[in-house]
Amino acid sequence: MAGVTSVGAGSTLQHRLIGSSPKELLPATCRVVKRRFSFSYNNPSTLRITSAATKPAKSPAEQDWSTKRAFLLEKRVRSVEAKEAYRLQKENNFVILDVRPEAEFKEAHPEGAINVQIYRLIKEWTAWDIARRAAFAFFGIFSGTEENPEFIQNVESKINKDAKIIVACSSGGTMKPTQNLPEGQQSRSLIAAYLLLLNGYSNVFHLEGGLYNWFKQELPTVSEEE
Repeated sequence: MAGVTSVGAGSTLQHRLIGSSPKELLPATCRVVKRRFSFSYNNPSTLRITSAATKPAKSPAEQDWSTKRAFLLEKRVRSVEAKEAYRLQKENNFVILDVRPEAEFKEAHPEGAINVQIYRLIKEWTAWDIARRAAFAFFGIFSGTEENPEFIQNVESKINKDAKIIVACSSGGTMKPTQNLPEGQQSRSLIAAYLLLLNGYSNVFHLEGGLYNWFKQELPTVSEEE
């Protein structure tokens, strides 16, 4: 029987067909490798197999936390506690940008806050999205999320570039180093702050301790649930 040897790497593999024509080997290959394939007519002894679930290239939000943290520190992004955030909102017209999912925002949020979710439920049905859904389902999570590709566009439609923004999420995360977390802790709000700075916003602040502390301190909160 003909043999197959790999001569490529990455998500695209090239296999050399040894001792057989492409037509002879094709059925067996299709049963074993359930992926897209194509022949090179210039070189019929080469079969190119491309993964149907190739992961897209990294987005800015997916950069390593160390890279994002260094940029935030370079831009001197300041973290503020909940009570200071409330004072800045009331006295200095700061905008609180809540980047949690819409459902969480409607359940409870700071009075006057604007919601633009940085992550959303997975919407598409490409092979990669199906693979991600399966991975979430494996761990019992049937509402997996993905980065919201319209995050910046949605923010720009609601908040001017010269606005003073306090970005908030549930936990808040921190840029402060600790013994157990020498680079702090990444969070949705810190990722959002990073993206805002990359896209022309310069007055960006971060809610330390997240909205958990806002609610715990019983600062003004509203709900949009029916």
